[in-house]
Amino acid sequence: MSEMAEFSRLAMTLEPWRKRIVFVGGWAFRLYHYEPRAYTVDHTPIFTNDADVAYAEREPLEGDIKQALEGAGFKEEPNFGGDVDPPAMRYTLDGANGFYAEFLTPLTGSGKKRDGKGGFKNDATELKAGVVAQKLRHLEVLLFQPWLVTIPTDETGLGEPVTDLRVPNPVSFIIQKLLIRDDRRQLKRLANDVVYIHDALQIFYGAMDDLVPIWKQLAGALHPNQQKSVRDGVKELFSEMNDVIREAVTIPTDRKVDPDAMLRLCREGFEELFGEA
Repeated sequence: MSEMAEFSRLAMTLEPWRKRIVFVGGWAFRLYHYEPRAYTVDHTPIFTNDADVAYAEREPLEGDIKQALEGAGFKEEPNFGGDVDPPAMRYTLDGANGFYAEFLTPLTGSGKKRDGKGGFKNDATELKAGVVAQKLRHLEVLLFQPWLVTIPTDETGLGEPVTDLRVPNPVSFIIQKLLIRDDRRQLKRLANDVVYIHDALQIFYGAMDDLVPIWKQLAGALHPNQQKSVRDGVKELFSEMNDVIREAVTIPTDRKVDPDAMLRLCREGFEELFGEA
């Protein structure tokens, strides 16, 4: 089974909940290929085995997602990410080459919750609709004004299209990468995010007239600390050549990227997006 067929099976299984979930992470970028405003490039996106499925804080999810996934050949497995309650889980497709889904929801507040013993514990996960979701900071940015894409019949491997998949708009995709940069302590992980930022700006550069209004609306919805973090992130990563850019250009294996060209495109892209060109 191809990677797209594996993902398509997941998306079809989640059809009853698709109006309330957003596919984020690396698979969101791969799905941009089906957005008409995306420029077609001759290289493949960074590979990822996992499909991240996000839903909003306090989103009413009815029914049993876990039961639906198990009926489609997925099994729940521990995701060894620390001692949390409920324990973090991933949902792995039987017979697939490592493909699995994870569920995510925004983390707000202090990040702590009462433990029932007079103390507090990390507020890192929640159980909803039968599945365990991880709570992450700044995830709400990815849920802001999502776009819709459709995987055509000839690519799903299922004999039918997978329609109206919600993915982050490209502005949210890019801005969230900037907001989480302090959590990406390893150079490789931060450089990986820079590749995503560069590639997203590259394929949607021609749609900047659509992106600028989205940024203005999103900026108004951000906390002032987040607004500052975004600006600081652009300055830290793209004001001059640095080790992150040098590492980022080594990540793609199917193309050669010039570090100066990567830096220039990102710098000019943000100037256009922020209305500073």
